[in-house]
Amino acid sequence: MPSKKSSVPEQLGLSFDVIGLVAGVDEAGRGPLAGPVVAAAVILDELKPIRGLKDSKLLTALARERLYDEIRAKALCCSIAEASVEEIDTLNILHATMLAMKRAVEGLRLKPGKVLVDGNRLPVLKIAAEAIVKGDAKVKSISAASILAKVHRDRLCLSLHEAHPQYGFDGHKGYATAEHLAALRAHGACVHHRRSFAPVREALEGP
Repeated sequence: MPSKKSSVPEQLGLSFDVIGLVAGVDEAGRGPLAGPVVAAAVILDELKPIRGLKDSKLLTALARERLYDEIRAKALCCSIAEASVEEIDTLNILHATMLAMKRAVEGLRLKPGKVLVDGNRLPVLKIAAEAIVKGDAKVKSISAASILAKVHRDRLCLSLHEAHPQYGFDGHKGYATAEHLAALRAHGACVHHRRSFAPVREALEGP
């Protein structure tokens, strides 16, 4: 497994003395039974501070929506990426999450000198990177990434609800609530359900 800190590749010509731009990275949607896992990468502009950045789970939906727009407007650059349900079922959720993070970093318009990732695992990157446990509460760029990923995924769940209202995706956002499990047993799985997840398999197999 990757270590918590990766050394700076010599061929990139970087050093820890001149880090350059720093990108924060976080994900949303590892636990739900349906939908893609989403990752975001954000490089904030120090000249355009954003007040109220914190772990997205500690914010109200309204506050997240407001901050989402402000981050998109003020950040030097940001990128949102996904790993699909098919990739989750094929690779497993951990590797799919790392893939979404890698895509988010590679989607940045500006190349960061260092990447700070929430958690204790790192995606495979050609950039110096550090994993920070509870980084979404400690590092503003990671907080910003957590907000972008969460809002993007919540919006996806609203789209899923419009297409498949019988599951209640607008409420539980794909998580294994009693309502969701009952809907799975009653209606079976739709194309957006993660069949590699035990609750989905069990609901489909029946008693």
